[in-house]
Amino acid sequence: MKLWKKFVGTAAVSVLAVSLAACGEESSSGGGDSKTLVIGASNVPHAQILEHVQKEYEAKGYKLEIKKFQDYVLPNKALAEKEIDANYFQHVPYLEQQEKENKDYKFASAGGVHVEPLGVYSKKYKSLDKLPKGATILTSSNVAERGRVLTFLQNEGLIKLKDGKTTDAQLKDIVENPKKIKFKTNIEASLLPQAYKNNEGDAVLINTNYAIDNGLNPLKDTIALEDESSPYVNIIVTRDGDEKDKRVTTLLDILHEKKNQDWITKKYKGAVVPVSK
Repeated sequence: MKLWKKFVGTAAVSVLAVSLAACGEESSSGGGDSKTLVIGASNVPHAQILEHVQKEYEAKGYKLEIKKFQDYVLPNKALAEKEIDANYFQHVPYLEQQEKENKDYKFASAGGVHVEPLGVYSKKYKSLDKLPKGATILTSSNVAERGRVLTFLQNEGLIKLKDGKTTDAQLKDIVENPKKIKFKTNIEASLLPQAYKNNEGDAVLINTNYAIDNGLNPLKDTIALEDESSPYVNIIVTRDGDEKDKRVTTLLDILHEKKNQDWITKKYKGAVVPVSK
């Protein structure tokens, strides 16, 4: 009888150990437990926004671990490899482009947080219409941003694209270019502020996060700036199936609170526009 009890007890412990291991496998690889959310983010403004709500998030019984990234490639790679649970640095067109180029990426958008208006900077000219014929515009080497850049310049009256071309537009889709603008597209996005400071090209298109990170004020230093109707909303991205994870939805609920959206508007003086979707 004692031997039987010992066997049952050992079996029960084994079952419990397997159960706990299974629970561990089901929980996120990045966080390691059901209460920790490990999220990758660009330094500015993404990580700053997350740090602002970190205490409020943790007051809800969760822990927020923020891993900062300096580029646009590694955050998705880390998410796919389960080094993090989510990331916050990209918009939908970029996400779709990344999934198209990387077949092992199975991601989902959990929701939007803000828009970073794209800006045109120039040390030589005060407005786009002052650009001379043959002027050179520097843009990011990021192909997923190309349609955004060209649509923006079309809206500003500088060029015209083929009918129906928007986020998927490429240079070959330009059908009217009265100023014969030249585009230099081989510069990494994070290096564009330095190119502007070095007075390279006639104008430089820079994403707001890189502009702010390099001491530029998008509202004061640009000669043209996207308005807040831009469809390029920065989103929180998870692996497919994790977008409804309570850790993620709780974070989004906090980010969408009016007091935190007001903080975003005030902190970045309107250069980062919060959204609630």
